[in-house]
Amino acid sequence: MQERSYHHGNLRTALLEAAERSVVEHGAAALSLRELARELGVSHAAPRRHFPDRAALLDALAARGFDMLREQLVGALAEAGPAFEARLHAIARTYVAFATGRMPVVELMYAGKHAADTAAAPAAARAAYAVPYAAIEEAHREGRLAEGQHPQAAARLVYAVVHGLAVLLNGGIIDPADAPATVDTAVDGLLHGLGRGSVQDG
Repeated sequence: MQERSYHHGNLRTALLEAAERSVVEHGAAALSLRELARELGVSHAAPRRHFPDRAALLDALAARGFDMLREQLVGALAEAGPAFEARLHAIARTYVAFATGRMPVVELMYAGKHAADTAAAPAAARAAYAVPYAAIEEAHREGRLAEGQHPQAAARLVYAVVHGLAVLLNGGIIDPADAPATVDTAVDGLLHGLGRGSVQDG
């Protein structure tokens, strides 16, 4: 009876949500289509209507993660306004908040081991990366980056720093109570290194 409640694509969403919970709790290696079907109360064959195998589900879960990250970054930048300093702080805070509590999923997103030539995750990753890159490229066009600073290199540095912070916070290396101040300090350091008097101007 419960299986009938999944209609109009709801089963696919339910599978992805259940898969995320499983990966967070047990890791990607333990993910099982059969166990997800049992958890959702559907037949063992039902998940294969949406995901032909485990690799396809992992790819879809990674793509979903990047899609969520992109949406959150877009929303945060819209609220931050035009100032480069505020936008960079928004990027860092949003990324760290997104990763908090779901680091196993974030690791899956970047692993790439499950990806095939037709995988959706790489395209979703590029779309997510394009959001902070566009903000940094805009700052470059406006002359906010230091002379000789290439926007692509600057964007990679920002991404590496915020991802590293997320790893340290989720690993317990940084106390959660210190997270906001730590993120802000890291961003201020980035602004000093990347910008042309950015912190003072902000």
